[in-house]
Amino acid sequence: MAEEAIRIESVTKRFGDFVAVDDVDISIAQGEFFSLLGPSGCGKTTTLRMLAGFEVPTEGRILLEGDPVENVPPHRRNVNMVFQSYALFEHLDVENNIAFGLKRKKVAKDEIKSRVTEALELVDLSAKSGARPNELSGGQRQRVALARALVNRPRVLLLDEPLGALDLKLRRQMQIELKEIQREVGITFVYVTHDQEEALSMSDRIAVMSDGRVAQCGPPEEIYEHPTEEFVAGFIGISNLLQGRVESGNRVRIGDDCLEVPDLGDGHGEGETVQIAVRPEKVAVDEVGGEPYRVEPDMFTVEGEIESKVYLGVGNQLTLKLGDGSRLVALEQATYRMKADEQWEVGQRVTIGWHPEHCMILS
Repeated sequence: MAEEAIRIESVTKRFGDFVAVDDVDISIAQGEFFSLLGPSGCGKTTTLRMLAGFEVPTEGRILLEGDPVENVPPHRRNVNMVFQSYALFEHLDVENNIAFGLKRKKVAKDEIKSRVTEALELVDLSAKSGARPNELSGGQRQRVALARALVNRPRVLLLDEPLGALDLKLRRQMQIELKEIQREVGITFVYVTHDQEEALSMSDRIAVMSDGRVAQCGPPEEIYEHPTEEFVAGFIGISNLLQGRVESGNRVRIGDDCLEVPDLGDGHGEGETVQIAVRPEKVAVDEVGGEPYRVEPDMFTVEGEIESKVYLGVGNQLTLKLGDGSRLVALEQATYRMKADEQWEVGQRVTIGWHPEHCMILS
């Protein structure tokens, strides 16, 4: 791991009897794009505010580049923050909004001019330097807020749902641009969001938070493909959850059938009931009695029927009802292999299959 930019050690934050952040430990590397992801009330924004200095931990330590800062006021920390509301000064033009912090620090005029010009070029707003905030689009206002934070050359930039006010198309465009800017400047970004897709597409690592604790922390691929508990599997994308019983070896019984999983994980003994998660895009569906097309010979298979079908443009989402009444969702993505004339019917009997290695055993 690269040199450490931030360390959060056993940090707890209480507001009266309410525990907002519960014994959190996080290490963030220099130059990393790190996201705090979770639903409303999970503690992610409180954690960010403690990094900024707007809240003080009840217990634990926060270190920035090795120095404890839990009792250091915000203006003495080498961090800047970008808010969802942008907090721009409406009476100032773009150039003076960006220069505001430098003027407060009494930086020399020539250096202010140079750094503001550089920041404008970085966010592609040189042509808008004289415009007022009310003359800008949402995406442009977001860029001004970002430039104003970056012009101070902080060691760490904290971003609290900065794209939340944008429409979906602009939000996705800004995700790409924000990640490119982060790579160019090389500053550590700590990003708060409740949007799973946003976190997966932008982050080097993600801490998924629930009820004030870190449920799982790791790279996006690990969080999505190998969730360690039911909350993470359900919050990151869609997961089919099945109940199974551990038998000898790595065999797990689901209903009347058994499958052998490559990795049962630690602490799951024979006879124990476990949760098994399978992503919808890993589930294959074929017509019962028809020629095998998607369901492969080495897949674990069960039979069921199509309960509903939703057309998504990129494919079909099928809800499948099994014999025991449980339900699975299959995402059948349109590819060059998809039969153009194939039409699934509600009530149709189907064979459902997935590879055992795509099973995730959850705590």
